[in-house]
Amino acid sequence: MTLTYIGLGSNLGDSLQILSEAVHKLATLGTVKVSQLYQSPPMGPQDQPNYLNAAVALETDLAPLALLDELQRFEQESGRVRLRHWGERTLDLDLLIYGEQHIQNDRLTVPHVGVLERDFVLKPLLDLDENLQIKGQPLKDLPILNNPNLTVLDAGNWAHL
Repeated sequence: MTLTYIGLGSNLGDSLQILSEAVHKLATLGTVKVSQLYQSPPMGPQDQPNYLNAAVALETDLAPLALLDELQRFEQESGRVRLRHWGERTLDLDLLIYGEQHIQNDRLTVPHVGVLERDFVLKPLLDLDENLQIKGQPLKDLPILNNPNLTVLDAGNWAHL
């Protein structure tokens, strides 16, 4: 079993329902632990709704590309719409961390590009493991966390696991 971390985001449709369903689908791949639920402003074009964001720790037997295939399948099943780069979407599932592996190929980069610069990724990751590190860098020490630009919406069991 490999401990992986998946970032979840949505800002189209019933985002809470979409993210909850995504967590239940991820649970079919292994054991899951879910972060708090956050709301954040869009990273890209500002003429779109705010995002709901979370993260899941997933222990799975799937190899990295097989897991990526499943994540993309779940996105498609949710009616994923990608209208523009960094634009609105029904569901975004990002493979952020896959064990201790560093992966770089045409389909997958792990750790995920930009993870260290995005508070809406870091805060949920730290909910799951406050001592998490990437490439030897403790996430809790990153300066971007001094002034996060997101709001906790639900500290409870929003995914209904």
